[in-house]
Amino acid sequence: MTQQRTRQQYDEIAHYLRTAIREGYFQPGDELPSEAELTRKFTSSRGPVRQAMSTLRTEGLISSGRGRRTVVLDNVPTQSFDDIISFSQWCHNADIVPGQRTQWVTRRPAEKSLAASLRIPDGDPVVSVFRLRLMDDVPTMVERLNYPLEFGRHVLAFDTDSGSIYQELIDQGVDISRTSRTIDAIGANEDDATLLEVPVGTPLLRVRRRAFTGAGALIESSDDRYLPWKASFTMNSTRGNPSSMALTSTNLGDI
Repeated sequence: MTQQRTRQQYDEIAHYLRTAIREGYFQPGDELPSEAELTRKFTSSRGPVRQAMSTLRTEGLISSGRGRRTVVLDNVPTQSFDDIISFSQWCHNADIVPGQRTQWVTRRPAEKSLAASLRIPDGDPVVSVFRLRLMDDVPTMVERLNYPLEFGRHVLAFDTDSGSIYQELIDQGVDISRTSRTIDAIGANEDDATLLEVPVGTPLLRVRRRAFTGAGALIESSDDRYLPWKASFTMNSTRGNPSSMALTSTNLGDI
């Protein structure tokens, strides 16, 4: 069996199991089909089946299965890279109509803190976007996006009220391959409160994100502020497997 065929089978089996768990065909506590049953179902060797099961264990969806049948631990679905980084894609996959109302788009010199976040010299040109994001026409999140001019020039030529900036960058050939996210809480300032139609000081879920090319070049530094009753983040982790989540202490002076 070729490596490509093995990979295709592994993806197919993992996708089948994730979907069955997400849609409730397998509930938490239910036993999954055995390796033998899955090899027959997918006309596969045991290798791709074991790879698929190992992936779901790492994602925290199923038990280790050592010496016993594997069972479902949780039904929180995993998401694709696109779903996580793109508000529009996330909404579409949840059968929600995304929307946006751009407040402004500008080219400006980067002040010290923004330049440091984007790893560019102070005063270098950046393109910044300030938008209100909507879910089914209801205010949900305020986003502040910043790009070095190399990538931001695509944003300047794009109608930011027409849809996803992320998708536009992809369509323009920008290689967005990795992101880092810091999640915390912050009180709504006057701009946030006005756009989200809440009192000043209302707690908001803040997601600060940086996006990188495959070669490590910084594409974006963003600050997204969600109404906490509109969005939450869930992560599964299991002992013995690395997690993409890190718990860090916060210097109160940085908030």
